[in-house]
Amino acid sequence: MASGKASGGELEEKIDLSIETSSIISNSQSLVKDSFNNLSQALALLASVEKKARVGNDAPSLIKICQASLSLCIECKNFEILKDTLLMLTSRRSQKLKAIECCVNQVMPLVCEGYAPVNTLDKNVRDDLLVTLRDITDGKIFLEAQRARLTRALAVIQEQDGDIAGAANVLQEVHVETYGSISKKEKVEFILEQMRLTLLKKDYVRAAIVGNKINQKALKEEEMKEYRIKYFELMVIYHSYMKDAFALSKDYHEIYLTKSSIGEDFENELKHAVLFLILAEYSNEQQHMLHVLKQDSNIENIEEFQTTISLLLTKEIIAYPLKQQATLTSLPAFMEMKEHWTKCLRTRIIQHNIRVVAGYYQRIQGSRLAQLLGLNGQELEQELSNMVSDGQVYAKIDRPNDVVRFKVKKSSEEVLSDWAEDLKELLTLVDRTSHLIQKEKMTK
Repeated sequence: MASGKASGGELEEKIDLSIETSSIISNSQSLVKDSFNNLSQALALLASVEKKARVGNDAPSLIKICQASLSLCIECKNFEILKDTLLMLTSRRSQKLKAIECCVNQVMPLVCEGYAPVNTLDKNVRDDLLVTLRDITDGKIFLEAQRARLTRALAVIQEQDGDIAGAANVLQEVHVETYGSISKKEKVEFILEQMRLTLLKKDYVRAAIVGNKINQKALKEEEMKEYRIKYFELMVIYHSYMKDAFALSKDYHEIYLTKSSIGEDFENELKHAVLFLILAEYSNEQQHMLHVLKQDSNIENIEEFQTTISLLLTKEIIAYPLKQQATLTSLPAFMEMKEHWTKCLRTRIIQHNIRVVAGYYQRIQGSRLAQLLGLNGQELEQELSNMVSDGQVYAKIDRPNDVVRFKVKKSSEEVLSDWAEDLKELLTLVDRTSHLIQKEKMTK
């Protein structure tokens, strides 16, 4: 007999039952071998020693007894008794954590392999065992990894049964990002599955929240490239719903960069990145990305897209429709919302043309501007009003005189202030020039 210190400071009694355990396990196996009908008798033999080992703090023997009890049930294929035995062993008073863990780990292979449900058992039996295991692992930190895998398997089963909403709800219960016993790679895979099911459920707000749980730095690691592609493919679905062209362009660009780095075919993603960048609203970031894509060597292989980028970066009026528009609009992502994106493309070309005109003209006849842009008067006013409201351009329309002003009219005080500033700059230049002339004379 050995002893150890108990939580109250007293010595905790420990008993070595290894010899008795081996004998009882051998006897119980012999009983079952003679007839499967002896299963209850064999389990009763094991239960008598289980209590001794549990009370006597003989953890190795206790684990062996638990494993033997469950193995006999599996061998007899009596899954009803297996379930009852599993619940009994894991709910014993003062049951050791390692014993509970070994019980769960022994039965789990019957219902799931990793995240995938196993189909070797009858579906009803498997699902019942799966739910039982989830109940046992609920609230137990030392079994959080097992619970996550069981929940994922349950979600897969529900999805296969056509219950997408149920699968998404079940998976959302698991806050895997807080689990310390699960690897970073496994966490990312789990969260991506949560995103996928949430998007299938069409809960786009929840999908965005779940997506923010993923560490972007982790996705940039070499071994995470597969998950990086999957993440941005899911974000494409979300941003397509939001009709956010610039975000879509960045999503496709990230997929393109990742695929090109691992040697996969990337032309489709590059085309989509360019297309949605063209459809995105004008901004400094959008212009910077246009320059980045223009300098990309792979863009040369898709001439129509390269030409469109050059047109948008050139301060010249673009005729609508574009010559290469049929090629641009034939991409699958464009065709999914063809009406919306076609209207958006026309708007972006008009806005580009207005910015070009505003850069060359201080004022222009409204009829002439409408002619240059290929618009009628009402459309011209609408587009100008939208751009002014968004702060993209300054403009004022004088309807009686049919004049559009693009230059801000300065007040008398502003004109005087500018004149004074120019005069000050002129006097500074004169003074500096006089100083240099004097210096030159002195050096001779």
